[in-house]
Amino acid sequence: MCGIWAVFGSDEDVSVQCHAVHTIGHRGPDAFRIENINHFRNCCLGFHRLAIVDDIRGMQPMRLYTRPQIWLIYNGEIYNHRMLDKTYDLSVSTDCDGEPLIHLYDKLGPEAMAAQLDGVFAFCILDTANRKVVLGRDTFGVRPLFKLHTDNGFLAVCSEAKGLFGLSHSMSDDQANIEVFPPGHVEVYDLDLHGRAFLKSRTRFNRSGQPPVYKTFVSPDSAVRKRLMSERRVGCMLSGGLDSSLVAALLVKMSKEMGEAYPIQSFAVGMEGSPDLIAAKKVAKYLGTEHHEVIFTPEEGLEVIPDVINHLESYDITSVRASVGMYLLSRYIKQKTNTTVVLSGEGSDEVAQGYIYFHKAPSAEEAHKESLRLLEDLYMFDVLRGDRMTAAWGLEIRVPFLDHQFTSYYLSLPPETRRPKDGVEKHLLRSAFVDGQLLPHDIVWRPKEAFSDGVSSVRRSWFQVIQDFCEEQFNDNDLQEAQNLYPHNTPRTKEALYYRKTFESKFPNKAAWIPYFWMPRWSTSSDPSARTLKHYKQ
Repeated sequence: MCGIWAVFGSDEDVSVQCHAVHTIGHRGPDAFRIENINHFRNCCLGFHRLAIVDDIRGMQPMRLYTRPQIWLIYNGEIYNHRMLDKTYDLSVSTDCDGEPLIHLYDKLGPEAMAAQLDGVFAFCILDTANRKVVLGRDTFGVRPLFKLHTDNGFLAVCSEAKGLFGLSHSMSDDQANIEVFPPGHVEVYDLDLHGRAFLKSRTRFNRSGQPPVYKTFVSPDSAVRKRLMSERRVGCMLSGGLDSSLVAALLVKMSKEMGEAYPIQSFAVGMEGSPDLIAAKKVAKYLGTEHHEVIFTPEEGLEVIPDVINHLESYDITSVRASVGMYLLSRYIKQKTNTTVVLSGEGSDEVAQGYIYFHKAPSAEEAHKESLRLLEDLYMFDVLRGDRMTAAWGLEIRVPFLDHQFTSYYLSLPPETRRPKDGVEKHLLRSAFVDGQLLPHDIVWRPKEAFSDGVSSVRRSWFQVIQDFCEEQFNDNDLQEAQNLYPHNTPRTKEALYYRKTFESKFPNKAAWIPYFWMPRWSTSSDPSARTLKHYKQ
């Protein structure tokens, strides 16, 4: 995990503006650099580094002796970087997985370059020879990117929105149009003689040279294997559900095959007696991991909610609930262990129809459409949570289930085979691992628990703890007034009002960053918790 930041076409002193880059210092605690570009005095590139690969030569902004006109800052991992070097005879000079971006941009152009990348990324390229700026982001938006672009050509980009506040002198922060950069897109800007940036093209890229759908079996094994690319210790988050348990099992298996010198560390979080803690301990014992538990009290969870919302940059109800546990777990990993890269099971529910409400899908085709919709919007919810809660503590999260080869293959299977079956969600995925070699039978068939529900005490759900707390913070008049204060995504509960007020205090008038609240479909539930659904109760 790293943090990137840049400004172009500034009318102010960039030496003053560049202090904003330190708002994302948590993303890259190992090193920091900021560069004023020669002959582009109103342009500046900043970078906070979490060193994972090539500790010596991996610092950014990256610039090569062979292509000195191209400057690169990026956050991500390019898993096919060695294959790209061989395929295109790039003659790379470092072990950095990002270096091929410079070569491929020079050889192929921005759109074709992005289409070749197998990985997760957010990048900014400055081409001083051709006076261009290129921005890009991976297919599912696993790595974040925000931008601020004004009509007069001022352009600023950052891994998190908070790094763009206070940059535009022509308008206040609540008026500034700070936008989420769309996943799967490349934008090209022309720079005028004053360094001001004007949008030339916006393209949704496809991966050239690869079929649009993988018709041959692509195993989760390969998705996990490529994500072991690291010079730092790799561990896993383990809830005891199918997704994280499967990732953990494959990680343990491959680490043994590779002869790693250290045991895999697994990490679980929950309130006292939570289902996740119990299941995770069973999986860890079966796999032989060095297992760590983080048990938090209701008071500890409530205390960190404001910090969670500040890092999350969202007020979505289910995202905030689920982020608390991951935030506390990430804090523990950073402070108590030497694991830096953590694998996690995010994305499986969207790809494999794992949410409990999929039982109510009216048809296989509608369920398929819902999977596609969830994946399209994932960067605003679970992917956002995973990135921000780990980055808050200088960790790097990797999500094998969002490997584009695996997702493409799985979604190409007949819709009917991917539906819940016999009352069990993700039936097809579970069936592929019933031989008992990787996981115990009861873990393979463990029913779905939402992250914010799985961490709950069996006596009192985490969402009930929050709702009881919020009941004391607001009265009914406050909730009624919210209808006038917040016309977009109007809070309907005191919990939602608490999150919104906290969000607005940090990011005023930026509620449009999320277009809607995450909620189960085909359901009459007014709360996103899976525990409110009829199928869960059964």
